[in-house]
Amino acid sequence: MNVPENLRYTKDHEWILIDGKTGTIGITDYAQEELGDIVFVELPGQGTKITAGETFGTIEAVKAVSDLVAPVSGTVESVNTDLEGTPELVNQDPYGKGWMLKVTLSGQPDQASLLDQGAYRKHVGK
Repeated sequence: MNVPENLRYTKDHEWILIDGKTGTIGITDYAQEELGDIVFVELPGQGTKITAGETFGTIEAVKAVSDLVAPVSGTVESVNTDLEGTPELVNQDPYGKGWMLKVTLSGQPDQASLLDQGAYRKHVGK
């Protein structure tokens, strides 16, 4: 299981890369592995406001449909439109080509709700 050190994670298995006032969001390698073959990703449009801890979209796999939960609050600046035609990018490269959203953060993220690499590994038991 790949858990990059430079990211922060939620207990709901989303990751975020914070770079100044911008956050890039996706799901973890663990999550995509548990879901199996991803067949559809529903994401909000550009300009949509998302709120930390609330659902911002859904991800559908052959086995299940799961909510995507925002790790931070902010405004969607860009959406990975490649996922519309090739949602399997999330399986192939969850931390790279399988990213989902880029958001402009509204304030500082709640660091207490975001896990570092070690805490996330402990959370998933790996």
